Amino acid sequence: MKIEKYNQRLLAVLGTVGVIFLIVALIAFISITIMEHRRYDDDVETGILSDEKIEELQKENKREQVISYENPRLIDTINSVYIIPVSHKTLNEQEDISGLLNLNKSSSSYKPSDTRYSRQYYGAFNNLIVYNPKNGMNKKLFDKRVNFNLIKTEYFEDDILLLMNVSEKDTYKDGVINLKDFKSLYVYSLTKKELKKVGIEGMDVFNFKFLNNEKNLTIQFGVDKNKDGQFEEYNEPTLIKRFDFNSGKLTDIIDEKISSELQKTLEGTKK
Repeated sequence: MKIEKYNQRLLAVLGTVGVIFLIVALIAFISITIMEHRRYDDDVETGILSDEKIEELQKENKREQVISYENPRLIDTINSVYIIPVSHKTLNEQEDISGLLNLNKSSSSYKPSDTRYSRQYYGAFNNLIVYNPKNGMNKKLFDKRVNFNLIKTEYFEDDILLLMNVSEKDTYKDGVINLKDFKSLYVYSLTKKELKKVGIEGMDVFNFKFLNNEKNLTIQFGVDKNKDGQFEEYNEPTLIKRFDFNSGKLTDIIDEKISSELQKTLEGTKK
């Protein structure tokens, strides 16, 4: 009898401990999920201020964001060419534009790799500098206010291309220029020292991919069906085009007749 009571109490204690453990684990999971979601939102929101916000600040001779330099990345080992991404920081308090920036970057122990292949760098950028320490050359790629989070380097036998998916306008009208806004693809040739823009007005460059052994690209454009200034990949469609690197022309890959037939088949109007 005593043994049965002991077993019952033991089971009750173990059951209580198990329930407490499950509750704690559930709370921890929910907390981590919320933190990850907030961190993602913060990453998306780290864009540059919209033109309207900038105009308001300039009227008061104020600024809210300052430039910040990333460590150099070696992209051309033979010619010793680096890129220096330019990011930005949002200040806790606005400051006078006439104030000093005090931007002194300490030296880095960064050791570049000489690996030759496609590479990607992630961050919150508003410009990019191409730097050659041999001749002291440094060239900024953009003369206007932009925002991007990815720098992709693609290696060819005769060239190295830098690719950036860039937002230029606050199309979503939320006060910042960031990844929620429409993006265009910019391609910079290290050999030709030329920057090309690829985009369609009112559409978003959603994805791109090089054709096999070519500099030509296939590009997915997001269609803003509800006209809210943002492409929503889960319920808005994409179309695909081919970009000819040499001519700079965009052409349809799927002809209009096939697209029409596919749509009619989907919606059931073609029997």
